[in-house]
Amino acid sequence: MKPPIIYDDSWEQQLPERVQSSNIISSWPLFKLTVETKKQIIPDDFHGLLTPSFLPSIDFLPHQTAAARTVMEEMNGTAILADEVGLGKTIEAGLILKEYMLRGLVSRALILTPASLVNQWARELREKCQIYSLIQKKNPDWSWNGVQIASIDSAKQPKNAEMIADLLFDMVIIDEAHRLKNPATLNYRFVRRLNKTYCLLLTATPVQNNVDELFHLVSLLKPGHFGSNVSFNTRFKSGKRSIQDQESFKALLQKVMIRNRRDETEQQPVKRFVETIRINPSPEEKIFYDALARLKDAVPNAMTLLTLQREACSSKFAALSTIQKLPGQEREEVSKLAEDITVNSKAEKAMSIIKKQPEKTIIFTQYRATQRYLEHYFHEQGIPAVSFQGNFKKGKKDWMVELFKGPAQVLIATESGSEGLNLQFCRRLINFDLPWNPMKLEQRIGRIHRFGQDQDVHIYHLAYEQSVEDRMLTLLHEKIHLFQSAIGKLDDILDQNWIEDHLHDAFHNSKSIREWEIKVHNLAAALE
Repeated sequence: MKPPIIYDDSWEQQLPERVQSSNIISSWPLFKLTVETKKQIIPDDFHGLLTPSFLPSIDFLPHQTAAARTVMEEMNGTAILADEVGLGKTIEAGLILKEYMLRGLVSRALILTPASLVNQWARELREKCQIYSLIQKKNPDWSWNGVQIASIDSAKQPKNAEMIADLLFDMVIIDEAHRLKNPATLNYRFVRRLNKTYCLLLTATPVQNNVDELFHLVSLLKPGHFGSNVSFNTRFKSGKRSIQDQESFKALLQKVMIRNRRDETEQQPVKRFVETIRINPSPEEKIFYDALARLKDAVPNAMTLLTLQREACSSKFAALSTIQKLPGQEREEVSKLAEDITVNSKAEKAMSIIKKQPEKTIIFTQYRATQRYLEHYFHEQGIPAVSFQGNFKKGKKDWMVELFKGPAQVLIATESGSEGLNLQFCRRLINFDLPWNPMKLEQRIGRIHRFGQDQDVHIYHLAYEQSVEDRMLTLLHEKIHLFQSAIGKLDDILDQNWIEDHLHDAFHNSKSIREWEIKVHNLAAALE
């Protein structure tokens, strides 16, 4: 028979009296012993890493441990982790977080990610760093003193944002931080209000469209690092997408940013082959596209007409969804022209690529109408295909990926598939529609060109000749030039036939001498 357990809670009654009295609650020898124990457990310097010895079964890659040391020893725990897509920025951030936790400097940490990546973050922290986190979903407890993960869209809601703003976090980590590029957005204002000791911003694409984005991102992390907005514009800006005094600019940037590249971290890096395929539209497609110009009086602004032209370059179904919302007789006439289109030249080209060498292929399109059309088109051709959309629930997203791993040969994804998907088992990607932003292309390519990929990857961009996609290609090259001048070398996103394309656009599509001069000047800057 076990002896009874007797609980002594007399200390609880004695505690208020002992605190109020002049007697010392503890003894000096016990205090000294506590201090010595803390010294043994918590190092008093930031040289070297503790985590590898605490987690000997986990092999951190050299560039990941080097990044962690640099952030701790030189950047005081505040940095932009800007590795190329697929090099393990999540693990780097987890390693840094673990180091500060082991030193007793971080207890309450907040990790903000896109909603689709919340569970992935929790899993990687648990498996790679043995960090156990609380996922904040319904009825969140923001005061929880530990590592908590939430979607930034949920955290910035007014009822949550007010509670979070009153708290002090030892560390804040924000994934896909390029979403904070605009200081006028709610995301930016919310993050700026956070009280934090250490902060990590993770993004493979810290600059996408113009120089100002990088200024705002760095200012969010370290206000004043680039000076004021006025001084930054005077010292470093040379137009919207060009930087002057690049040496000084990069020296300042390197104090807050770490960027590892694939060809620098892999002993035998996987090669990336990129090809832009210019497609001649069918006569019916050409007539339909040219007829869209007649709708300029029916559309509310030039941007709507531009969007309509981009949709027409994707599929007649994408364009018709917009045309049907417009008033006027011209709408009916243009709609009838769409009915005459019996083939999609881009779809036929995609099919020829797939049939030439049957293997897993991911296709990106901007439009759901095109996505539905392509899924039906491939099934008619005997090619099993599945779709992936951002509005799918997590279970359905996971099921689509499993189907793609298994019986399906083609995965057709909208832009939401460019973040968070790990598809190293696939090595071919077709961009059915081009985005304005080259970093979106890099995000897409990063789904297959990442750690774990053991075969060369092949990327195909499809673009109609003599269409808005000609100008999009020119703009993409200009923005790639901006990234390389600001951040550094970038893996191939577009093929190397761009000089001919740029000259063709300048001479044949410029509407004025001034526009021609600007395009030629941009080409010269890119060549430099």
